[in-house]
Amino acid sequence: MVKVPTWVNGNEVTQFVGLGARFGPTLESKEKRANQTRLAFADPPDCCSMPRNKLTSEAILVHRGNCSFTTKAKVAEAAGASAIIIINNQTELFKMVCDPGESDVDIGIPAVMLPQDAGTSLIEFLRNSSTVSVQMYSPKRPTVDVAEVFLWLMSVVTILCASYWSAWSAREAAIEQDKFLKDGSDDYGGKEVTQSGGVLDINTTSALLFVVVASCFLIMLYKLMSFWFIEVLVVLFCIGGVEGLQTCLVTLLSCFRWFEHAQESFLKVPLLGPVSYLTLAISPFCLAFAVMWAVFRHVSFAWIGQDILGMALIITVLQIIRVPNLKVGTVLLTCAFFYDIFWVFVSKWVFHKSVMIEVARGYKSGEEGIPMLLKIPRICDPWGGYSIIGFGDIILPGLLVAFSLRYDWLCKKSLRAGYFLWTMTAYGLGLFATYVALNLMDGHGQPALLYIVPATLGTFLMLAAKRGELKHLWTRGEPYRTCPHTQLQPAE
Repeated sequence: MVKVPTWVNGNEVTQFVGLGARFGPTLESKEKRANQTRLAFADPPDCCSMPRNKLTSEAILVHRGNCSFTTKAKVAEAAGASAIIIINNQTELFKMVCDPGESDVDIGIPAVMLPQDAGTSLIEFLRNSSTVSVQMYSPKRPTVDVAEVFLWLMSVVTILCASYWSAWSAREAAIEQDKFLKDGSDDYGGKEVTQSGGVLDINTTSALLFVVVASCFLIMLYKLMSFWFIEVLVVLFCIGGVEGLQTCLVTLLSCFRWFEHAQESFLKVPLLGPVSYLTLAISPFCLAFAVMWAVFRHVSFAWIGQDILGMALIITVLQIIRVPNLKVGTVLLTCAFFYDIFWVFVSKWVFHKSVMIEVARGYKSGEEGIPMLLKIPRICDPWGGYSIIGFGDIILPGLLVAFSLRYDWLCKKSLRAGYFLWTMTAYGLGLFATYVALNLMDGHGQPALLYIVPATLGTFLMLAAKRGELKHLWTRGEPYRTCPHTQLQPAE
């Protein structure tokens, strides 16, 4: 990638972004070392033959087409140009490489391609002004950006919080059930009791349907992507974010004795039923927070609000939706594994673009991406932008990680003897491998679940098989709890 600052009559007016060729000399990486060069428009515009206008070390602006990129560069160099800027015939950029038959190419000037709209602007500047100058340099991206480190930490911390909340709720429910069974064991006669209420256990069918429903939703996003459709997604995200933030704050504050009375006192609200005073007090703040983010989401620091709402929503989802056993978790993550690979890689052959990547970027919407992402600006990257991770890359493996901690707590396993420590570590390593692959692939989007699913699910399955607990985890996923029998006291 190449930055092309532009001056008109000595005043810098704009900066374009282009793509350097695979041939010719390497551009300077530092702006202060790059030369400012006067720009001239080629005559003929395609520069497939010797230009009629006399060049004296200017950068020459040409149109794409009618001959190869290397031919244009050789003609421009022979005419006395110091660089060649090729205007593409579409808004996207195209990699400029040598033709298959060109094994030895000796070109001494740099070549840069600009998108069509940038070229149109430069031509207008040349027609309306006496002097147009450009500077071309290619800043290097850092090997590791601090944004990726913080995004990794955010993802791991989100799953940690959700897992401990889910495990704590499951343990509290188990304690209540055991207490209830001891008080009324004669009525149950030793029957097994399972926990329910407040949570949704997904089954194998819903795990299989995930691929179909998620794929249909993704295609709908891709086909209907527009400014107004993004606005609809923003509204839906705000609704979910308000619910998630409210649930998290109410649960957190209710742990303090100052808020116990407000949490235990209820007011009957029409259409909603009994609502605690604490919830009523927290809700306006959550609503105002989401509305403020939606209104000011284009400002530079709006990503903070998006991440807060997103993390709260993810934690709440992982608290409500649960994997009941390892069988369902395996089916769900296996489906998600192939789903992610298909829509990132294989969809290019069907739709000519990676559907997942285009949707994440907000394709054709004029926005910086859909709101269902956690993102952090690339602070140390001269090209700017954001490091992002989709909700699915946290929620789907998070369901398995939360299940592992619930099982460990209900079975009273130690941290090392349980599954949570190793599954959580595997998730962190899988996400780390994703960022390594992302940097090795020069920033091209990677399906995170390609690396996360084998790490988390593979670790869980191997540990369960080694410990001889795979059958129990596969079918049940929680320890057996039977109703305790009371002993009859002899009559006196």
